[in-house]
Amino acid sequence: MNPLKIGLVVHGPEIVDSGYAQKFIEFLGNYGVVKSRLGGTMGRTAVIDAHLEDKIDISQKLFPSQSVDKFNQENCDVIFLINYGKSSVTGHAFGYKVYNNSQGQPPLIQIERPGEEDGSVVAWRGDLEKLAEDVSIKLGLLRVSPDQIKKKLFNEDPCQAISGSICRKIAGVSPDENIFVNGIVIGKSKSSDVAIITEDGIIIDIVGGELKKHGVEKLGTVNLERAIVKTGLLRKSIVEPRIIKSEKSNNRFTVSYLNHAAEDIYRLKNADMVVTVGDDTTLVAADILYRFNVPIIGITDGDVDKVVEEGHKAEGSLIIELDAGFDDLAGDKVFLELFNRKETIEIENIENFKSKLLQIISEITSNYKLIQ
Repeated sequence: MNPLKIGLVVHGPEIVDSGYAQKFIEFLGNYGVVKSRLGGTMGRTAVIDAHLEDKIDISQKLFPSQSVDKFNQENCDVIFLINYGKSSVTGHAFGYKVYNNSQGQPPLIQIERPGEEDGSVVAWRGDLEKLAEDVSIKLGLLRVSPDQIKKKLFNEDPCQAISGSICRKIAGVSPDENIFVNGIVIGKSKSSDVAIITEDGIIIDIVGGELKKHGVEKLGTVNLERAIVKTGLLRKSIVEPRIIKSEKSNNRFTVSYLNHAAEDIYRLKNADMVVTVGDDTTLVAADILYRFNVPIIGITDGDVDKVVEEGHKAEGSLIIELDAGFDDLAGDKVFLELFNRKETIEIENIENFKSKLLQIISEITSNYKLIQ
């Protein structure tokens, strides 16, 4: 067999934290020349912690299907999608979505949950069956067909009873898990049969779950069919975070503003400080920016959902906890009066900046708590 031109799409922190991303880069090298890139956001931190940024391209923020499309445009003979889903159901549902959101019919093979008894290999295109079988035998993984996956996905669909709205079933949910849409917690599951319903792009209900109105407001309008939907924790593994040293000026300081956890937090890694608004945004941003030694000032209201197993924040960080619903109000006022509605500003003194920020908050409410 001639050496293949192979694209490898790495998705999610678990496949990296488990060590399988590194193993598959080496394993697939037996079949040809491998080029790897990340698909998705949360895996980026895992790649940095694992010292793999020279092997897995994390330079762009791409959806998994966009990473597949880029490899397809580069005329790869085969594209492998590697993932470590919470269950085989969620993993296969993810692969189905990626394949259907990709342009045309890319030569895609999925390797799912490789360290588990139900670990599997899926050839999403018929002409890849032979290669998928060879890979599955060598890795000791099950072979699962797209038809088997579709049958399971569309059986007992809670959306069948819904009409007049857009409804999307969520596969492989357990009760009491956070439900994320495009990185924002919009509710909690109450059963294993869960579906999200939108009208005019706004989420109006969760079948088998409980809606979080504040999250829905923050999300705004959404294309439910193409949205990134996740449940559970964004990152389950507890790993030793890797701190990346950077040269920063001592003369003037750059301060950025962030009020949406789904935005590209990594573009703020060179800031001297970041002001974050909202509990989930603060938790995720603090954990990522810790790697780059960037402290945060988090404006929160104590409505925190557990989105990562273990969060970190850089030295010099400050959390300001307000009463319920006041975080957005305070954030808007800070953005207007301190940032002049600019995403990034330059200041001369960080302590003076903190004092001005706390003064603005004091004008809104005297009822707040500072957590260093």
